Amino acid sequence: MNTTKKEAWKVFKFGGSSLANTACFVRVSKIILDSYIASEEQPHSIVVSAMGGFTDLLIKISKDVPAKSLKSSSEYKSIIDRISIISNDLLDSAESEKYLQEVSEDFTEIKKILDQSNSNKDKFIEDKGDIIAGYGELWSARLLNIYLNKLLACKKSNFIDSRQVLFVKASDTGDSIDWVKSKESFKNITTSLSSKIYVITGFIASKEDGTPTNLGRNGSDYSAAIFTSFFDAEELIIWTDVDGVLSADPNKVKNARLIANLSYNEAMELAYFGAKVIHPKTFGPLINQSIPIYIRNTFSPENRGTRISSKVDANREIKGITVIESIALINLEGTGMIGVPGTADKLFSSLKDKNISVTLISQASSEHSICIAVPDSASELACDQINTAFSEEIKSGLISNIDITRNLSVLAVVGDNMVGQKGIAGKFFSTLGDSGINVRAIAQGSSERNISAVIDSEDTQLALNVIHNGFFMTKPSLIIGIIGIGVVGSELINQLHANIKNISNKFNINLKIKAIAKSNAMIMDDDSIDLINWKSMINESSVEFDINEFLMHISSDASNKNVLIIDCTSNEDISGRYAEWMESGLHVITPNKKAFSDTLDSYKRIKNLSNKKNGFCFYETTVAAGLPVISTVQDLIDTGDNIHSIEGIFSGTLAYLFNAYDGTKPFSQIVSEAKSNGYTEPDPRDDLTGMDVARKLAIIGREAGRDLEINDFKIESLVPVELSGVDADKFLDLFKQYDEEMKLKFEKAKNNSKVLRYTAKLSKNNEVFIGLSQYPEDHAFSNIHLTDNIIQIKSDRYSKNPMVIQGPGAGPEVTAAGIFSDIVTLLKLIN
Repeated sequence: MNTTKKEAWKVFKFGGSSLANTACFVRVSKIILDSYIASEEQPHSIVVSAMGGFTDLLIKISKDVPAKSLKSSSEYKSIIDRISIISNDLLDSAESEKYLQEVSEDFTEIKKILDQSNSNKDKFIEDKGDIIAGYGELWSARLLNIYLNKLLACKKSNFIDSRQVLFVKASDTGDSIDWVKSKESFKNITTSLSSKIYVITGFIASKEDGTPTNLGRNGSDYSAAIFTSFFDAEELIIWTDVDGVLSADPNKVKNARLIANLSYNEAMELAYFGAKVIHPKTFGPLINQSIPIYIRNTFSPENRGTRISSKVDANREIKGITVIESIALINLEGTGMIGVPGTADKLFSSLKDKNISVTLISQASSEHSICIAVPDSASELACDQINTAFSEEIKSGLISNIDITRNLSVLAVVGDNMVGQKGIAGKFFSTLGDSGINVRAIAQGSSERNISAVIDSEDTQLALNVIHNGFFMTKPSLIIGIIGIGVVGSELINQLHANIKNISNKFNINLKIKAIAKSNAMIMDDDSIDLINWKSMINESSVEFDINEFLMHISSDASNKNVLIIDCTSNEDISGRYAEWMESGLHVITPNKKAFSDTLDSYKRIKNLSNKKNGFCFYETTVAAGLPVISTVQDLIDTGDNIHSIEGIFSGTLAYLFNAYDGTKPFSQIVSEAKSNGYTEPDPRDDLTGMDVARKLAIIGREAGRDLEINDFKIESLVPVELSGVDADKFLDLFKQYDEEMKLKFEKAKNNSKVLRYTAKLSKNNEVFIGLSQYPEDHAFSNIHLTDNIIQIKSDRYSKNPMVIQGPGAGPEVTAAGIFSDIVTLLKLIN
């Protein structure tokens, strides 16, 4: 056998999922032959697992199926049916018949094993599961070898039964490879076959006496590593059903990313702490020879995967985050442990006697206590062992307590570049603390390659996500759900679409609109909704609006605490839930006045929650669209000013009506024209009652520190009592009969060189006026633009010359812009 550099071997290992059916065998063969041909017939060794699911079926046969029932068992039928289909698909009839005959002969051997009696063959029966479990590798390796030779049209591939090569021997720590005997057997077999392609069974081996056995779960990876070492190959490629080693379990962390490069040490740490892609034993045979391992995807062979080698990648301190679940923590405590040699040795010896593995160790520097993490399933036995071992110390009071805490997980971050780096541990624990996750025990190896924390099981998913986001996410995300797509909601979405990239870049945060809802439908996306086609999508949506489902969707990422609901409705049921949402950590932005003008207690509850900064609430647009009225009043109060009075025109609709009304047209006609031009609500009475103005005054007054209840306000309604209950479509016709009354008020003001304006005023002593007033023609309120709001504030600082805020107080563009401004305020706080 030539093993010079020119003839350096490649070793491929294919797992069970890669060999699950006919299509998989075809795909695997293509990968092998493409590599073989591209490398100009560089020698390849192929190590295979059993076809997907076969090992579990064989173990079940060994445990539950009597010999006489073997061929009638469902397990036997499942194996034979699938293996027959694959064989007949891949091979010609003669080859398939021959292959299936070998499988049948193997089942005859399995039946003989099942036939052995406990009384005569106790040890053999004990090992029968190990023997029977290994037949799956024989079947997949034989079949792949036959199929490769068929494709090559000549016998260039040879089958090797690893039971004739790999031998294990007993040791204090369990069975281990007999390297001398195995290497000798390998040399003899490969010399006699002298092939350029070998298909080798993974997983299985033989004991010193020749009895078949296996290398345990994930033993195929270990087999592949051993053969890679024996061939002194240039690389080992483990082909599986994932793209490589990920930074976290993708089933628990959506944003898990592929790790391009790992060192052996990093990979071993990740494997030990639960990363399931590769078994820790796999590295042993390869490290001394510095042979790299690649983890690649059989189903996406174009992807490079993860390279594991002796090189340390300096690009990132943390490479991966992983977790061991179903852990129990046992704590020993007592003054008798201080300075007493042998305590730890006695503890671990007692556990070793029952083969109990210790996952994590943490000891106080005073030696007053020591805690260990063990599998939850072994916790009772571990406690019994420890109590027995330390019975004398417990009786004498030297050990005061042995506590056990169940339902825990061990969370670990791993990376070579953590060594000597300041702040990694601080960031790790502060991130957990900020998320309300309690750490029960910690451990860090002296190599500083990993930091481990024991946490409650119920916090596992959250912990994985917040730690992953903290170390891997280049940008945090603000998740947004929008309720209400009327003129304001639609305009807001348009403004977001036009500016979302600039805002994201400026604040270094991703804005993701994951849900949009209207009264009878909603659309949702796991990432972010397409803001170009959102309108057609929601119009075509068959998903009914369900507020609870809406909330569940935007809050589904446990790791993202930045979730915003934008309520663009005037719905009282929705606004009534703001406090509930804020208590759960959601942010709220809205132009909906209902929650802030409702009872004083309701208003104060929302304010208090926002001040606690659990969930923020912004509502600038509830008073004057995009005008900065609320924020200005808040700034005055926060900086110690004392507000005397607030007076102004708070309704764009009423501003328009009395700007347009000059007595030449009936007032009802002005209202009708305003409705046609979109300046009023669909039912103009919603504007004419003055209730909208009252709500705004209540909100701004409360912001100024006044305890106001809207029910105490006296409001001059422009809707005659007789017309308050008539149908909306009849209102304007009936309203005409009251035109003369309004004309008389107009003429009276005009005769006094004044104009009519509908205003609201809050005085220093909490007196409230809401209704029609006369103002001189040169007054600021008399000279506004058509739909302007104007608010005048008198305070200690602005007494002689009041502060005036004026501008458009209505309209979808300015209202949406005001909501957008609130979003920017929230982004600043998040940053």
